[in-house]
Amino acid sequence: MNGQGATADPQLQQFIEIESQKQRFQQLVHQMTEVCWEKCMDKPGPKLDSRTEMCFVNCVERFIDTSQFILNRLEQTQRGKGSFSETMSE
Repeated sequence: MNGQGATADPQLQQFIEIESQKQRFQQLVHQMTEVCWEKCMDKPGPKLDSRTEMCFVNCVERFIDTSQFILNRLEQTQRGKGSFSETMSE
């Protein structure tokens, strides 16, 4: 039973970390939606004009670029920590 608890803890930690990352990502999406709305939407109406539409497109594209950059950096950081941990345990 002790052996099983030891293997469950890293799995639980990984699950919590993944869920935390999901939550941070959702917060970022919400924040960017708010930023893009405030930046691009002058007056709500039945139809977007071309300037507003282009503003939203650019804002979302920058968000995607930034998100991809952040995710890549997180992966690099995680890989760096993993190899450091593996080195330390050997």
